[in-house]
Amino acid sequence: MSKYTIGIDFGTLSGRAILVDVNTGEELATSTLEYKHAVMEYSLPSGKKLPSDWALQHPQDYLDVLSTTIPMVIQEASVAPDDIIGIGIDFTACTIIPIKSDGTPLCFLDEYKDEPHAYVKLWKHHAAQDKADKLNEIALNMNQQKWLNRYGGKISSEWLFPKVWQILNEAPHIYKEADYFIEAADWAVWQLTGNNTRNACTAGYKAIWHKQDGYPQPEFFKELDPRLENVVEEKLHTSITPIGEKAGEITGRAADMTGLRAGTAVAVGHADAHVCFPALKIDGPGKMLNIIGTSSCHLILSEEEESVPGICGVVEDGIVPGFFGYEAGQNCVGDTFGWFVDNCVSAEYTKLAEHEGMGIHDYLTKKAQQLRAGENGLIALDWWNGNRSTLVDVDLTGLIVGLTLKTKPEEIYRALIESAAYGTRKIIETFRDNGVPVNEFFAAGGIARKNSLMMQIYADVIDMPVKVGGSSQAPALASAIFGAVAAGSVLGGYDDVFEAGKVMGKLDDKVYYPIPENVEIYDRLYSEYSTLYDYFGKYSKDIMKRLKAIRKEHQ
Repeated sequence: MSKYTIGIDFGTLSGRAILVDVNTGEELATSTLEYKHAVMEYSLPSGKKLPSDWALQHPQDYLDVLSTTIPMVIQEASVAPDDIIGIGIDFTACTIIPIKSDGTPLCFLDEYKDEPHAYVKLWKHHAAQDKADKLNEIALNMNQQKWLNRYGGKISSEWLFPKVWQILNEAPHIYKEADYFIEAADWAVWQLTGNNTRNACTAGYKAIWHKQDGYPQPEFFKELDPRLENVVEEKLHTSITPIGEKAGEITGRAADMTGLRAGTAVAVGHADAHVCFPALKIDGPGKMLNIIGTSSCHLILSEEEESVPGICGVVEDGIVPGFFGYEAGQNCVGDTFGWFVDNCVSAEYTKLAEHEGMGIHDYLTKKAQQLRAGENGLIALDWWNGNRSTLVDVDLTGLIVGLTLKTKPEEIYRALIESAAYGTRKIIETFRDNGVPVNEFFAAGGIARKNSLMMQIYADVIDMPVKVGGSSQAPALASAIFGAVAAGSVLGGYDDVFEAGKVMGKLDDKVYYPIPENVEIYDRLYSEYSTLYDYFGKYSKDIMKRLKAIRKEHQ
């Protein structure tokens, strides 16, 4: 008799569930729910305005995903709950929630519904940049190189401690009332199992935790702010659970909410990008995985721990057991295309797309595909939401060079695609230059599967074949795979994530190979990109920051 698992992927704008056959990897049902509150960047549900660079969410949306999508996939697949042996969850990160000791988010309490700091701080909340800058400065002055080097020499504003410090500084009463600051992935698992676990992935990559050394010492946090001296003991006091382990089982309350059988195994939570490796059958070092969505995450395994400048982190067992997992990324990829379409495309182009029965993205891609490499005469910097790797600076901004009165929308659209590929090449070269081999390249995510032009440009720019995941829901599939591992072979699952990935993972038959003449052209263009990258990102970066400061003054 077949057994099944469910994977839940919580993204930036929606959550989705898939139900998968453990013995074949077949995806039998999928359900997606858009978040009712979406991303709160400008105001709270009450209408209270938010400052610039904020990005909040409402945890009720996460509960709605669990209570809606899980019953939907069970019903659609006509599978008995008794035959579902496990469930896995992945989430955007660092996405943190201030909660009470029983797991209640502070924003659920009437007295805090109008308090911005009581809500979820989404991964792309950048309003704590000043705290990240100060943290990095103090870490350097205190010679905290041992752990700082594991994160490319800088901690990002997107990570846990800058966000927590912002709460302490701007809303000390919220900091005091919060018994825990928890990753949304771990909170979702808590809602299903009743167990407060912290997964090693987000603890390692986003909260400066190390398998052997733990967190930085209290003396460091005291130097940041005396009130933070015991932040780990007071606000993060839960043991770290390794990736690939079982977090617990579905409780009776969760069974009522989801339709799952009480006692069903639940895997430890994972980050949405990092979880993907088994979904693409990746099982060893030297194989880079690029998850392309609203942002982009570059991950690779190694048998050694190296110091790589400008990366997001290296964590032992942080992606899969047995390897050091490295993370780098780009803050803005799909969001860039969305911004361009929403703000820079004429009504004429929209009508032409409608006339051809196409969405505007498909229409622009079709027209951009008719251009030869280099024909648009443009270079763009992919910093429309800051730079994550290798400059680690969210205050950098976008740039397009080469615009003329004859420039067409499809030429800009192609330049934006090319800029994402150039940023990926910069990351690859940084890894290689610092002792981490990159021998193969894999891409996952909806864009990777839908946009063949983009994948061909990536292959040409990085001069490597691009292999694409066979599932349009790679994170959810991977979470289902980890759910099978949490159940174990005794219940019909697997005892090893690589074994499970070989059976349940999938790759697309289409491989994108570099086109030699395009490689030569893109080598020249990449040289120009690198010149702009260094000038605006290193030597004259204050230009962009001054402009951003002037804009804030007049908002």
